[in-house]
This record gives sequence, structure tokens and C-alpha cells, in this order.
Amino acid sequence: MKLKISVQATEITEDTEKASTQSIFSVLSVAKCFFKMKHIAMKYILSRAIATLFLCIAAQPLFAEPASKIQASYDVIGFDMTLANISETFTRSGDNYQIESVTKAVGLLARFKPETVRIISHGKITAQGLVPLGFSLTREVDTHKNSSAKFNWGKSVITHTDYKGVNDLELANGTQDRLSVLYHLPLLVKTHQTEFKFGITDGNNLKHYSFNLNAAEQNIHVPMGSFKARYISNAPLAEQMQYEIWMASERDYFPYKIIVTDSKGVKLTQVLTDISITP
Repeated sequence: MKLKISVQATEITEDTEKASTQSIFSVLSVAKCFFKMKHIAMKYILSRAIATLFLCIAAQPLFAEPASKIQASYDVIGFDMTLANISETFTRSGDNYQIESVTKAVGLLARFKPETVRIISHGKITAQGLVPLGFSLTREVDTHKNSSAKFNWGKSVITHTDYKGVNDLELANGTQDRLSVLYHLPLLVKTHQTEFKFGITDGNNLKHYSFNLNAAEQNIHVPMGSFKARYISNAPLAEQMQYEIWMASERDYFPYKIIVTDSKGVKLTQVLTDISITP
């Protein structure tokens, strides 16, 4: 049996902080306004969008009866326009998993930076959640920014490989990569804990995060309808990203909406537009 849900994401909006750049982007929906901007200013703004865009986390959670395959599509929205499309495939074979995510810039962003980013995570599924074994991020244009991580749980060592070379770091229990983490969080929510602490790697750096789960359910309305949702977020430290995730309680804590904010205040919203599930 195959379940398919299609969602139009263009109507999703979120109140954002009144940052100085927001007044500029409030009129970006009118195409000719872009072309009146000075070339240097436009390149700066878009470069900020690109930097945040490719730090986004994209993933789907595990269901009560884990699917053998999940195919999902997303829009990444920022500055009142769609910046990228994400196509993602989760596959499970026994207690092994693999996630492959492909992000492609679209629209105006693609005119200035026609980048495609492919991310792969693979590992084990355990009673404690996901246990990543390998992670890789490759870019078609900026290939010098490619990175990877290998998890040696037996020796408690994670090995990063990037433009700086090869670097070994201490690997703590529960560490995730930026693609596996949203599969991992719904499993933790079911344990009735309210605070979750673990590291997240992007192949370049390993940063430690503390997520807090709001005790109260929220009534959220999206194009799919109205849902009761649990809200989880982290309080960012230093240069950390802030993640805000709304997990639908009646959909096995499916994260249908994610907001990512970088340390400079650039905010991007990732919304589900299509999903196909094979049990």
C-alpha cells in the first residue's frame, strides 16, 4: 500500500523579526524591484541567503510502523520568495537506514548561485534512536566546500574530512548529523523527556545543542488543515543555528514545518510540499 499526500506550501507564512533587511524584502514579490537593486547589494543579500540555506536541516521522522521508503519534497522560503527545492528519500532495510537529500536553488537565487547540494546519511536504527555511521555533503559548484564525517562508535571518535584536511574529535553518545537529527527527535519526544542534549555534525564542525520541548500542545493551522502540535527549539549559543520545529501530535510527531535562523538573523522556513510513503 502506498500513501501519498500533496500539500501546497505557498500559503504558509510566519511572523518574522523586524530586521533591517525585512523592509527591503517586503517588496521582493514584485519581480522588477529586484532588477532595480544595485548589483553589489543584491550579491551581498543573496550570499547571506545561500549561506543559511545550505545549513538547513531536511528530514522526515520515523512512523509508528516504520516505513521501508519515504520520498518527500520541500520548499525553502525566505525573504518572501522560494529559494530552493529539496527532494529527499529515506530507505530502511532491517535496522539499517539511508537518507539522501538533494537541494537545488531556484528562481532568483539560482540566477546568482545555481548550486546543487547532495547530502547522504547512513547508519543504524536502535531502541535509543538513530546511530549514524557516515555522512557526506557534496556541492556541484563550490566543490572545495565538500565535507564528510565517519562515526567510529567503538573508539568514540568522529573523523571530519573537509578543505582543512582530516580531523579526529571525541564522539559522544547520541551525536547526530544534520540530516539524521530530525528522524531522531520524534523518537526522543516519545520518551516523555522535555530536554535533549547531543552534538550535531555537518562534516566541518561538531557543535553541541540543547533542545527544549514545550509542555503544552499548540493548535496550528496549515494548508493540510488544523493540527495539535508539539513545539521544540534550541537556545543558540555563539554562532549556533536556531531550530524551531513543529511536530504534529496526531501524525506521529511529523515535523511539517521548520524555521532555521542563523547567527546574523537570516531566517528560512522549510515546508513540506509532497510526500509518498511505502510501508
